[in-house]
Amino acid sequence: MNFFSDFFNNKKSQFSKKIDIFAPLSGHLIDIKNVPDVVFSKKIVGDGIAINPLGDQILAPVNGTIEKIFKSMHAFSIISEEKIELFVHFGIDTIKLNGKGFTKIAQDKQKVRIGDPIIKFDLNFLKQHVQSILTPVVISNIENFKKIKKYSGTTIAGQTVIMSLYK
Repeated sequence: MNFFSDFFNNKKSQFSKKIDIFAPLSGHLIDIKNVPDVVFSKKIVGDGIAINPLGDQILAPVNGTIEKIFKSMHAFSIISEEKIELFVHFGIDTIKLNGKGFTKIAQDKQKVRIGDPIIKFDLNFLKQHVQSILTPVVISNIENFKKIKKYSGTTIAGQTVIMSLYK
């Protein structure tokens, strides 16, 4: 081996662990800064990414426990096995629908695996009745991680990695 291969092979990673977050929805990834709500676009509740959704279900993005599904069923929080606190919020102004267009599949405090169904939704109804269907996926305890890597492109719910967190 020469000097350069020794140098690169011995270089230690500055991160102890990489944790992948999977798409809770099929669709297209959008920068969180483009969500038409300052709570998300200015990262007030945490950092993450948004999805312009396709399909009709929101799936678990991590292995973990559902903390709370809102009464209006437009959002839920989940804590992963690695203690990542995620918040998935379907659309903007969806809370005003009081649950119309959504059907709860999972329950509060339920343990889930990546890809398990959480909420079913009527995309056509929601497109007609809310300001935006962009769906933020936010890490609310982002300060516990050294780095976040966000991906771009098209997603398949429960299969596509949308973010990676590094401890």
